[in-house]
Amino acid sequence: MGLKTSSFVRAALIGVLAFICAGTSEAQPIVQWTFEVSQPFGGAGGNWLTNIAAEVGVGTASAFHSAGNRGAISPVGNGSAHSLSTSNWSVGDFYQFWLSTVGYSSIGVSFDVTSLNVGPGRDYLAYSTDGINFTVLGGTNTILVNGSPNPAWNSATNSPLYTVTYDLSSINALNNSSSVYFRVADSSTISANGGTVSPGAPERIDNFTVSVVPEPNGLLVLLIAAVGWAWKLRRARSSKLFTHPELI
Repeated sequence: MGLKTSSFVRAALIGVLAFICAGTSEAQPIVQWTFEVSQPFGGAGGNWLTNIAAEVGVGTASAFHSAGNRGAISPVGNGSAHSLSTSNWSVGDFYQFWLSTVGYSSIGVSFDVTSLNVGPGRDYLAYSTDGINFTVLGGTNTILVNGSPNPAWNSATNSPLYTVTYDLSSINALNNSSSVYFRVADSSTISANGGTVSPGAPERIDNFTVSVVPEPNGLLVLLIAAVGWAWKLRRARSSKLFTHPELI
């Protein structure tokens, strides 16, 4: 009995490890902008760059620069051929992403962001359901320099060093909403290299993804519980054998 229980515990532990290695179910993208198809481009002039369609799902991205004279190009991304890059940044300028979350809950957001060494070095994420009143999520992020000492963005290799991820599953206002707006906004005059932002220096964003945050695997939870139960049985039997050796 002791040998069988011990074998079961070992087998169950191997199963748990296999599930942990496999991870929980992957996040389900609702909308994603990779800029591979849209490839935004715009000459200097005006405050808004608009109507950037999502590559996955339905949504519209835009960029706002209060000083105007913003240029927009689609340089190499983080492991892809294209991203969105704009210049002439001031505090409060932003990239904006609109979508609907009707039919979805447990929302998460992730994106890749980088900057020239004298480009913007600080930003934050904010959300709104009316496009007017925005709520800042968390604190300020540090934008890393695109290049030494960091790996430069290129079309072949994605570097997770540049990826920012938010679990917003606790924000009920984002669930099943006909309109959700996210803004990645410049929050400071501090540049990516710690100096002062140069007006003409660009910031670059890629792979902006709104998804459903995966829930823990139910079978994994049950398996862990089974291991605990089997371990308790084994401990109980070991205790009896120690107290009553005649049972051996």
